Amino acid sequence: MKKTVFAFIGWAVLSLSCGKTTDSGCQPATVASEKTAMTTYCTANNINYTEHSSGILYEIVSPGTGAIPNVSSTVSVLYTLKNMNNVTIQAVANPYTNQLSSLIEGWKIAIPLLRAGGKIKMVLPSALAYSCVGSSNIPPNSPLFFEVTLVAVQ
Repeated sequence: MKKTVFAFIGWAVLSLSCGKTTDSGCQPATVASEKTAMTTYCTANNINYTEHSSGILYEIVSPGTGAIPNVSSTVSVLYTLKNMNNVTIQAVANPYTNQLSSLIEGWKIAIPLLRAGGKIKMVLPSALAYSCVGSSNIPPNSPLFFEVTLVAVQ
């Protein structure tokens, strides 16, 4: 039962879409407006980041040696999610499995930078996470930190 609850929470947190103005009229934050908070987080947490053209700041901790995922792959991951105050929002200790195409935009961009067995630290601008909508305990327009281990690729 506990595994099912965690799987559902993981699905709910990661599978919501992002980036579009909603029927409620919310306005997504720009990557530029969040960059200072994101770089400050990286500096404070010793993340030696590379900036992706999308605005994602990432550090490949370990590239992995297995299969390379693409957007149509099914991936199994372990991850920790934190806000820019470094408060853990979620930590998944049992592999969470889903199609990469069903996950948030930032994951669709960053996870293919790894091979199975790899690990990445990434700070996503809110537009590539939950945008102006937010999700349960994630406020709207919140950049987020993820540490992800890519356990398997199918």
